[in-house]
Amino acid sequence: MAKSAYSAQEKHELIMAFENREISIQDFCNQKNIAKTTIKKWIYLFETYGVEGLEASTGWKRYSKEVKTAAVLDYLSGNYSMTEIVHKYEMSGKSVLEKWIKNYNSHRELKETQRMSNSMIKGRSTTLEERLEIVMHCLRNERNYHQASELFKVSYQQVYQWVKKYEKDGEDGLTDKRGRSKSEPELTPEEKIQREMKRLERENERLRAENAFLKKLEELERRRLKRRQ
Repeated sequence: MAKSAYSAQEKHELIMAFENREISIQDFCNQKNIAKTTIKKWIYLFETYGVEGLEASTGWKRYSKEVKTAAVLDYLSGNYSMTEIVHKYEMSGKSVLEKWIKNYNSHRELKETQRMSNSMIKGRSTTLEERLEIVMHCLRNERNYHQASELFKVSYQQVYQWVKKYEKDGEDGLTDKRGRSKSEPELTPEEKIQREMKRLERENERLRAENAFLKKLEELERRRLKRRQ
């Protein structure tokens, strides 16, 4: 079973072992019982902030209206990739930027992020699409239920239950039984097309995340080999 929490020193030691390993990335992760995404995140934090960046976070990061607007405009300019913008503005993840872009394109005001205690966030009504978005975000970020709760302004318990239901029954598990979604035979041709398009969008998002991760690993591998030459 993977260890649930590591100290900054332990993270640093694992990063050093990863950089000096003589085995493949997969074998290293299997040997240390740690996910590839986890070691990648630690390496980024260490390279950007040093050992202090490996300390456990104690609060939610706040972003000003100006930072949000600048980040969105950088993305829309086409001069930066999403990953470059996330690093440039020291954001917690791509999903944060994606939400800002979505709000900006919907002509919603980009307000300063207000810190909110997780314990004070109460449950709220959500659509099936929102629940899917929240679950996908949580799974992409190593089941960080607290982060998803604060980002999407829903309760921790809601996020936890949705993830568990999705893992057990897929999208059907997220359907609100009080307002049942239409079954496939009940859908109109237009609704079937819309449902399929949404499914493809989620699949494409998952593939993009996987490709970005693989590119980062390849870059780290090239860097490691170059240092050994």
